[in-house]
Amino acid sequence: MSINLPLPLLGEMAIFVKVVETGSFSEAARQLGASPSAVSRSISRLEKALATRLLQRTTRKLRLSDGGEEVFKRCQEMVNAARSVMEISGQFTGEPEGLVRISVPKAVGRIVIHPHMPEFLRRYPKVDVELLLEDRQVDLIDDNVDLAIRITDRPPAGLVGRQLLTIDHLLCATPQYLAEHGTPTHPHDLLNHSCIYLGETPSDARWKFKKGSKSVTVGVRGRYAANHTGVRFGAVLQHIGIGSLPYFTARHALEKGLMVQVLPDWTFLASYHGGAWLLHSPTRYLPPKLRVLIDYLVACLEREPTLGKPVKSNGPVWSSSEYELPESDGLY
Repeated sequence: MSINLPLPLLGEMAIFVKVVETGSFSEAARQLGASPSAVSRSISRLEKALATRLLQRTTRKLRLSDGGEEVFKRCQEMVNAARSVMEISGQFTGEPEGLVRISVPKAVGRIVIHPHMPEFLRRYPKVDVELLLEDRQVDLIDDNVDLAIRITDRPPAGLVGRQLLTIDHLLCATPQYLAEHGTPTHPHDLLNHSCIYLGETPSDARWKFKKGSKSVTVGVRGRYAANHTGVRFGAVLQHIGIGSLPYFTARHALEKGLMVQVLPDWTFLASYHGGAWLLHSPTRYLPPKLRVLIDYLVACLEREPTLGKPVKSNGPVWSSSEYELPESDGLY
């Protein structure tokens, strides 16, 4: 059987895909480690071989021609197939190796994921990890990300994933604040308190609660709102009011007695809720470097305390000035 593939043009096809994905000759050249003129020559060779104009060039941006749209689809399929070949090749290596890029919401990455990474790097010396702390939802293909952790109660279609842990939310205050202003026993009591909430939308100030078959919604008020977990955490420790926090952020302060849970008999239904899902693109051949990281994080976070487990006070109560605030960012 004779196979007449245009092998000399495979490199040009891959470069064409990179130019379209980045939207720029210069950015494609930077990522490929080539010069913009070399990239431009590759595109010209491909256009000449196909006898069609692929890109409409302007001073500000590139746009695919009608013929370029179809060529791009086919070339992108080729590049994705090549990536699959590389994934398969990873199955035969004796030891996991290579770079893993993982996107994580800022606070989850800093407080939940990062503490486990030093041990992972010790166990797998040939695997490198690039932890991308960002709250935006990345596109795994466009952003060249291997794994993504998202907080959701409905994982997106088209991705494969496992739930790592449930993100519990609760209300917290310091013993000093409650001693001065009283301890709420019912959600309606929050109307008489200064509440620290997310503050991004009006619904963030409408706190919802559930207890058995009862549901209660309270429009809270306060002098301070912040869409940053660390800021709300610090505001609670400074006795400013009753704040909404993810449990993983507040856990250590609760254990130390620096703050206590408010309305523990009620379930607080936060605006942002769900589980922390570890997601990746569907593939029959998961590279060893991804498999070991996924298995490691699943095993570690199975042991992560949740709000349903009792919080025990250990050791002396520290003052807020002695307590190191979590260096976290983001909504969670």
